Amino acid sequence: MTHSGIDPVLSLALPTGVTVLERGWLSSNNILIQGLTGTALIDSGYCTHAPQTLALVQADLQGRPLDLLANTHLHSDHCGGNAALQAAYPLLRTLIPPGQAQQVRAWDPYALSYTPTGQDCPRFKFDEVLQPGTDLRLGDALWQVHAAPGHDPHSVILFEPISRCLISADALWQRGFGVVFPELDGAQAFDEVAATLDVIEELNPRTVIPGHGAPFVDVSLALTVARQRLTDFVASPRKHIQYAAKVMLKFKLLQAQSMTRDALLAWAHGTPYLAHLFERLFANRPFAQGLDVLVQELVRSGAARWQGSRLHNV
Repeated sequence: MTHSGIDPVLSLALPTGVTVLERGWLSSNNILIQGLTGTALIDSGYCTHAPQTLALVQADLQGRPLDLLANTHLHSDHCGGNAALQAAYPLLRTLIPPGQAQQVRAWDPYALSYTPTGQDCPRFKFDEVLQPGTDLRLGDALWQVHAAPGHDPHSVILFEPISRCLISADALWQRGFGVVFPELDGAQAFDEVAATLDVIEELNPRTVIPGHGAPFVDVSLALTVARQRLTDFVASPRKHIQYAAKVMLKFKLLQAQSMTRDALLAWAHGTPYLAHLFERLFANRPFAQGLDVLVQELVRSGAARWQGSRLHNV
């Protein structure tokens, strides 16, 4: 789904030249920005969708080159298409948040989270970093770069103060925010989520373009929902761990579309990050039994369904 200009139903006003390519959940949204001074894309989706990402961008650019690619953070669903875009546009400049620049330069897929989460991301390069506290020209407007730790310690969000449009990545969705991965590694990051939500409230955006889902304008409601979700996770960290494990299983189903129980079990057992979560959730149960519990919850919620011997994404 594509969003641009003004949507009369949502009263959604996007800055001139901004088009949102809404991609679902395996791939993050792509935000294409065009102006007289150049073209830019924010986030590039997951690698298995890279051909579609490239086709969507090329169709919208109508023969113009893509000049700049910026990643809000380096999770695989936000930067998995980087390599394909760099191959298609040899003069493309790529900007990433500064926190993992060295890991990208040396290409360490373990430190970048791809290996431990069982996800893929083709190697890409970068030219500059997105430094919080600076302005970045995207199209014909200057966008503020703000640090947004919590979901990812190195994430940034982008704000255009004239239109009051915010590109929030996974710091704020219409119904919550992304898994707080540092908490799963033992860091105290729930406070950072709260602080980032405060930053967003202070910016007072009129329109939010999230990393997943449609752009929205009821920012006050979204912040209320996110803060309630955060309160629940703080009160019950186990609930957050269980949510994270289900998100990882759902991501795999989104990628594979259907798997046998044995194949899903083998993948889960061989995925270090997920195995670590299972140890914390099901310390006294066999691994396979823990998997069955989470799969049953996905099925019960309508996120997956059994068809014969295969579990299908819904």
